[in-house]
Amino acid sequence: MTGQQVRWTAERLLALAPDAASRRAGEGLAAADHWSDTGEQGETLWGLCQGGGGRTYRTAVDLAGPAYRCDCPSRKSPCKHALGLLLLSAGSGTPAADARRPEWVVRWAADRRARTDAPTARQAGRAPADPEAARRRAERRAARIAAGAEELEQRLIDLIRVGLAGAERADGAGWEETAARMVDAQAPGLASRVRELAAVPASGPGWPARLLAECALLHLLVRAAARTGSLPDPLAATVRARLGAGTESSMLLADEEALVGGRFLVLGRREDQEGRLAVRRIWLRRLRCGRPALLLSYGAGGRPPELDLPVGAVMDAELAYHPGGAPLRAALGRRSAAAPGPVPEGIRPAEALAAYGEAVRHDPWLTSWPVVLAGVVPIPGEGGE
Repeated sequence: MTGQQVRWTAERLLALAPDAASRRAGEGLAAADHWSDTGEQGETLWGLCQGGGGRTYRTAVDLAGPAYRCDCPSRKSPCKHALGLLLLSAGSGTPAADARRPEWVVRWAADRRARTDAPTARQAGRAPADPEAARRRAERRAARIAAGAEELEQRLIDLIRVGLAGAERADGAGWEETAARMVDAQAPGLASRVRELAAVPASGPGWPARLLAECALLHLLVRAAARTGSLPDPLAATVRARLGAGTESSMLLADEEALVGGRFLVLGRREDQEGRLAVRRIWLRRLRCGRPALLLSYGAGGRPPELDLPVGAVMDAELAYHPGGAPLRAALGRRSAAAPGPVPEGIRPAEALAAYGEAVRHDPWLTSWPVVLAGVVPIPGEGGE
């Protein structure tokens, strides 16, 4: 990467790969003899990669996203060709600088800008919301969620009355039906927890204790759902978010007073599959104060999530945190291009446990909290994890 851009190391670029096979394939394509008509202008890279069977794939990368475009049939993001182009640019085979962008790259960049600007344009042109209609919709949804929570509470009571031993012999159909009813009640957060509950009996030795603990947490949540009006505002917001009735990201970002600006370091990234949705979790850390943030991005229909930030990058950005007792999830607003950042200072395990405990004090249903550890030696478990 040339000019005023900061050069990424191969190690950090490979951290973008969705899996080990893509990393290996990308490294194999990081040689100039695989590419032709390469170029670089500003934060955009492009080139033609020679594939199998005489195919030629047009590949482009927007470093500001980062975002990727390739003709290949792969659904991975980035694909091996985009990784190869990035590695080629970072190494000795840098594409020619100051080259004019071909028409297909110009069209791709324009389409990306249009998709990015569309939500803002729709928001600007939207008629003022009707507060009374919004209140009625909220009341109807609250009533449906309350009915679903009451039904789920009865299911938990029946489980405890019969005994946990039967849970190991039961198939998952009953729990899946309950989860579907929670979706119908507009409480997707409860549906996710029900599906997690159904998987506990198959989780290995000690599962009865874990199942009982999860039942207790779920029971606490359904009881809190019936009392959100009497809870302190931060805890009530946490309960609504855990039920799946949180505030939309677009609404959060529209409140300029709620925006948090600064320089953020990308701490980590994780890929998961939740039903038919691909989920990407990206953890950030504000450099000035160390405050963490979690960004969620989803992909449906076999498509990968769109948001993709390289681990170890630093960017100037604006975030809007979702309300709650221990705010962690955030919506990403305006941001600059990502550049390699510093290695963050870590804390000892005892401090990490204290930080997690403080967060759980405000959000009993919290399952993880991002920390950076120092002075520890990772010991791989089964399967190398």
